[in-house]
Amino acid sequence: MIVALTITKFRGLTIPFAFIGMAVLRLPLWLNKKCSFWKLMGSGKDARVDLSADYKHWAVLTTWNDRKDYDHFNHNSIVMKWFNFFAKESFTILLNPLTSHGLWSKSQPFKVDKTNKVSSGKIAVITRAAIKFNRLKEFRHNIKRAADAMHTAPGFVLSAGMGENPFFDQATFSIWDDAESVKNYAYKTFDHADVIKLTRAREWYKEELFARFSIIDSWGTLNGTSVEL
Repeated sequence: MIVALTITKFRGLTIPFAFIGMAVLRLPLWLNKKCSFWKLMGSGKDARVDLSADYKHWAVLTTWNDRKDYDHFNHNSIVMKWFNFFAKESFTILLNPLTSHGLWSKSQPFKVDKTNKVSSGKIAVITRAAIKFNRLKEFRHNIKRAADAMHTAPGFVLSAGMGENPFFDQATFSIWDDAESVKNYAYKTFDHADVIKLTRAREWYKEELFARFSIIDSWGTLNGTSVEL
């Protein structure tokens, strides 16, 4: 399986076309039978893990059986042409699922090939949560410290905050030097470990997913940062 994520920064005057795209581009994605899962998403401020919406950064996540199907979509679809035409900056990364637990919109989007081996190189992580309405205030109060701790954690490379809506459906994408860096941040960084405990104790989420990936390819930049593989 190929998981593709593109995060695009729209030019200021073209922001209305980003909103239009979030509506009209659903149809060609839905009609594309080779795309098994897709999400059009907004982003946090400066495409970071932030609950403040950023109307310049938008993302499209898709899954494919193989690279050939993705390449055809990337070069020929109205979806990618729309994103590319209005882009001031764009970042695309192709991923191979290593592990995936939980659900996204009541489905398991990332199919793991059991023969895949954990990469010794850079690791990408996607976490996603659907937040309960009566837990939103607690979530907002606590999640920022976990996000801040991420940026200073050893092995951290890059991250982006995304979501289907700015409040209740949150996803975080991050890249790390190796699997050990991910593990250390998750369980040995106090703020993040504490937020995990609160998540379980207070039952913030009605649905959640955690997935790790090896990186197949990437190009472009996100806030001026590229990823060297």
